[in-house]
Amino acid sequence: MFKAQFHYLIARRFVLLHDVTMVGIAWIGAYWLRFNLSQIPEPFNTQAYNALPLVCVLQLVVFILFGVHRGAWRFTSTHDLMTVIKGVIFGAAGIAGAIFLATRLAAVPRAVLPMYAVLLVGLLCGPRLLYRLFREREISKVGDKRVLVVGAGVAGDMLVRDFKRARPRVYEPVAFVDDDSQKHGREIHGLRVLGAPSEIPMLVDKLNIDLVLLAIPSATTSEMRRAVEYCEEAGAPFRTLPKVTDIIDGAATVRDLRDVELDDLLGRQPVKLDWSGIEAGLSGKCVLITGSGGSIGSELSRQVLRAGPAQLVLFEKNEFNLYMIKRVLEQATHDVEVVALLGDVCDHAAVAHLFKHYKPEVVFHAAAYKHVPLLQRQARETMKNNVVGTHTVAALAADYSIESFVLISTDKAVNPSSIMGASKRAAETVCVALDALSETRFTIVRFGNVLGSAGSVVPLFARQIVEGGPVTVTHPEMTRYFMTLAEASQLILQASLIGEGSEIYVLNMGEPVNIAYLARQMILLSGRLPEKEVDIVFTGLRSGEKLKEELFHPEEFLSGTGYDKILLAATRSVDAPVVLQDCLALEQACSDYNELQIEAIINRLVPEYQWGEWNNTDGFDEPA
Repeated sequence: MFKAQFHYLIARRFVLLHDVTMVGIAWIGAYWLRFNLSQIPEPFNTQAYNALPLVCVLQLVVFILFGVHRGAWRFTSTHDLMTVIKGVIFGAAGIAGAIFLATRLAAVPRAVLPMYAVLLVGLLCGPRLLYRLFREREISKVGDKRVLVVGAGVAGDMLVRDFKRARPRVYEPVAFVDDDSQKHGREIHGLRVLGAPSEIPMLVDKLNIDLVLLAIPSATTSEMRRAVEYCEEAGAPFRTLPKVTDIIDGAATVRDLRDVELDDLLGRQPVKLDWSGIEAGLSGKCVLITGSGGSIGSELSRQVLRAGPAQLVLFEKNEFNLYMIKRVLEQATHDVEVVALLGDVCDHAAVAHLFKHYKPEVVFHAAAYKHVPLLQRQARETMKNNVVGTHTVAALAADYSIESFVLISTDKAVNPSSIMGASKRAAETVCVALDALSETRFTIVRFGNVLGSAGSVVPLFARQIVEGGPVTVTHPEMTRYFMTLAEASQLILQASLIGEGSEIYVLNMGEPVNIAYLARQMILLSGRLPEKEVDIVFTGLRSGEKLKEELFHPEEFLSGTGYDKILLAATRSVDAPVVLQDCLALEQACSDYNELQIEAIINRLVPEYQWGEWNNTDGFDEPA
């Protein structure tokens, strides 16, 4: 730091020395010009040199006051030039006043002062501009990557400007393309807008483009997809801008390019949350999160931490996952007490001790098994964890009269075709029943697949691509709803605060994504070609698997909530005492390992589920 300050002081002193020298040259030069570039006659020559020290001192004082010397020459701008001009004008006025008071302008021709000002402006501005041009020309000689910029808007403008100022310069912007036909033919920073993104393949070849940069943060999903397809057609590498949130948080700059990611192509728009309401609902409270070591639970823990609870209790049966999320949270804050508890949601004694000792006020129940094919052969374990476990935690929450209980559910609970889906629908029914019989507010939040969550299709495809393929897709027409982990967790928080009890909130997942398309895009984003370098193989639907998922039952009439992306599904009526009695019977059947009794109870709790053969899959197929 000291070294940098030293260099700065040396540079400023050099600038001041240069500027004072130019003052002397401009002053004598003005006399010279006045007398038509001939010898300056006496007494004018004597007066010129006698006044020179006064001129230099006065002009230097004005320069310091105006900060003329502070502008960096390599970044000389219009603002810097205006500062110089102002400094010269005020300096010339001060010099005229001082000489008038001293000599009544004797032997000082009237044309000298304006000539002095004009000369000095040229002598000060000229070297500054020449130095900037020299530096830019010097930097441009570095081996640059020729770049085509997609998007001639604000983002593209900033990107090109940053690239031209970069030291050293890595990227050499060559041209723009933009969807807006009114911009075609215009120039931005000396670069012409050559046409629409559809011209990318032709321009990449014609201009010898090394890299295509997508500077279109406001682009719709379809626009981003088209731009990526044009880049793929051209066979050119492509990158995009950092996410807006990263730029705002200071984690990245416009210049920090990144690879195009999957969620850029899946239509997920930024979530707008009522953070003030979320903080008001959670701040200063004890919050319990079950399954906190899982994908949803861990991200939910991070989001809850932002709301500033007094205490965050993590309940998880996986030792390593619990250790990791606790470590992450403790590194993120020192203001919130983070308690990590090993335990099973089916362990009544452990859960009861937790409620008695820590007295949580808000519970997010994310603990659940969710691997559809694997669970088809594990009906007993599935029902024990997902239904009995939910009943255990929810019933104790009701016994201790906590404020709010939030069940994290899934679209697979709607008209379930799998053991897993049936278990989650049964868990929803349990919460609806307990809401009717207790003071605790029970809320259900239902959504589809989450990008990058454990057991989801995205990590599977990524692994298969790394291994060289094939990428396995069960059916060419299979579709799924997707959202990001952060988005899912944030919407859970929002939904948890707006309900009065017994509601099912359905998160608007946007348009469903074709899984075959997803596989193809992941292969392309990895830099490989589908069917040529990495094959896509269709393996057929597996037991318990739907071709298309649903977000709500026909009897669950949807309505708005006033919050973007959150819909309210009307709950179906249940016989609360009967449901809770079935839960106790289910717990006993699981304890006795009575699979027939488990089947009978689930048929009562979830009558729409068609119980099938458990053993028609090996249970180790990968998820979709």
